[in-house]
Amino acid sequence: MTIEDIENRTVLYGLISRLMMMEVDKTFLESIHRDEAILEMFPNYKAWSKHQELSMDMLKEKYYDVDFANLFLMHLVPYESFYTREDQMIESGGDNPVIALYNALDFRVELDKARVVSPDHIGVELEFMYLLNQALKKAYEAKDSEGIKEILEIQRGFLKDHLLEWAPLFLINMKKEAQTPLYHDGAELVLEFLLSDYEYIVKQINGYREN
Repeated sequence: MTIEDIENRTVLYGLISRLMMMEVDKTFLESIHRDEAILEMFPNYKAWSKHQELSMDMLKEKYYDVDFANLFLMHLVPYESFYTREDQMIESGGDNPVIALYNALDFRVELDKARVVSPDHIGVELEFMYLLNQALKKAYEAKDSEGIKEILEIQRGFLKDHLLEWAPLFLINMKKEAQTPLYHDGAELVLEFLLSDYEYIVKQINGYREN
């Protein structure tokens, strides 16, 4: 594992958590266009002819905001408890298993700010991985091998027991339902990244165990 690995993973978790949390804005879209490596991760979006026809503000108003509302507020349910509870109810209270983990690691979710009704929203869970990665960077820079192993184990467990338990189904549905290349490509990117990141984390943990 290198510092570049950690920084790249942090950037990606920051990007995808923001994409899933709330409507995009001009600043977010410009950040994608500024980084050619990130833009390449959105191939259909990059090639979309509407970029030449409309400004970012107009694209947001006419296309992206509408698509976000359809995907995250109306047609699909981006909450873990909906997929994991037999009654398909969103659990926003203390019985939600992610809350105990968040509390143990002092991660506080501002539901109003994030525009979500429960802490097990896909955007919040991705933000949790982002913050864990920031902690991983600090441990790496401090050469704290025990801290590194602990954070990697938390990330592995969170992906295995939470995100990978339900997010793939949501993301497959999101990709099918998306009306814009931004959210179509975004769904595919998140799915591929979560699967590859889990493999990466397991590999790093095994490497530490062997040393």
